[in-house]
Amino acid sequence: MKISIFGLGYVGAVSLACLARDGHHVVGVDIDAAKLDLIRAGTTPVVEEGMVDLMEKVAASGRITVTTDTRQALRDSDLSLVCVGTPSAANGSQDQGAVLRLAKDLGRAIGEKDVPHVVVFRSTLVPGTVEETLRPIIEAESGKRDGEGFHLCFQPEFLREGSSIRDYDKPPFTVVGANHAYPVERLRELFGHLPCKFLQTSVRAAEMMKYCCNNFHALKITFANETARLCEALGVDAFEVMNLVCQDTQLNLSPAYLKPGFAFGGSCLPKDLRATTYFAKMHDVEVPMLSGILQSNRQHIDRAIAKVLESGHRKIGMLGLSFKTGTDDLRESPLVVLAEQLIGKGMQLSIYDPDVQLSRLLGANRRFIETQLPHIGDLLKADLADVIASVDVLVVGVSNPLIFDALATHSRPGQYVLDLVNLPNAEMIGARVEGLCW
Repeated sequence: MKISIFGLGYVGAVSLACLARDGHHVVGVDIDAAKLDLIRAGTTPVVEEGMVDLMEKVAASGRITVTTDTRQALRDSDLSLVCVGTPSAANGSQDQGAVLRLAKDLGRAIGEKDVPHVVVFRSTLVPGTVEETLRPIIEAESGKRDGEGFHLCFQPEFLREGSSIRDYDKPPFTVVGANHAYPVERLRELFGHLPCKFLQTSVRAAEMMKYCCNNFHALKITFANETARLCEALGVDAFEVMNLVCQDTQLNLSPAYLKPGFAFGGSCLPKDLRATTYFAKMHDVEVPMLSGILQSNRQHIDRAIAKVLESGHRKIGMLGLSFKTGTDDLRESPLVVLAEQLIGKGMQLSIYDPDVQLSRLLGANRRFIETQLPHIGDLLKADLADVIASVDVLVVGVSNPLIFDALATHSRPGQYVLDLVNLPNAEMIGARVEGLCW
């Protein structure tokens, strides 16, 4: 395939070398003439393991040319990879100056082509940039429409400096955000041979997941380092602790707990976070990330309260009260907090939870609701259909097939359903459904 690459920093230079190595004809484009001279001479413009030998070989192969001319690069290629930098501006926003200027040049060059051209943005971009900012520029400059005269898509890269070539050859996955099948198939021709999953998604999801991945990496590093600071103060071997944590691939290193949803609660997580931050403070150890978790968790509850109040209705039905599906444990349940707040706001509340029925509660849970939450206990109802029929707003807080079926049967047009669990049959529900966390 004939490919042009715009921006010859780490991502662009490594991509150029690896694609040429794999037999493709590649045009490299950059405004820095020094980089182009280095590549022409078979020398790498970036310091990266394996690049010296690889660039020397591919430069000698005759499959690489370099230029500062955008029009020439577009004319001589079928697909373009955009790898220009998007650094931070002084106020923390993304400086998109380079990609915006390039979009204008690409649009003019695309306007001169007789066949559709594929433009693949690999630069990290704020979600919505491709569709809301770059597409209108290219369409205006080219006089053509995305999906007809050209194709735009977004493919995040996962190359780490120091291991870029290895990461190129063995990525965690290939993700393509596109609105049309044609660019997806062109990228499958380029990268479908790699030993990983090839995943197609929306452009915005692809843009966002790049940020999500980097933020998660930063989160994990910070978690390990805060743990290490605390371990040092307590005389514990941090490497031993984190090695033990990483042995758990069922919960710790897995998809567990990574599905968006409502606030956490229960008898373990809140109290152990409080204890951790307290004994950190007692040992003069700053753990700002751990200290911020409960505050962030509370934001989900506050947001749910605000959404219920925004509905303008006063008759509220809560479907769920325990801290998670499948238990009658009410300790530190965010749904209990939500119910108490709504009562305090003067809402008329009806509550149904298939696992929390006063007649069946025993031991600590029964004592808890009788002594701590008697006002909520009086609002518990045994008839699910009656709760749904008697209110204007339904808050779904537990994932239960019984509730899902009842909603599809008994909800009515005009009702408002606040979905805290990602209802699987939202399209079947006659009421207006709004999600909270997704």
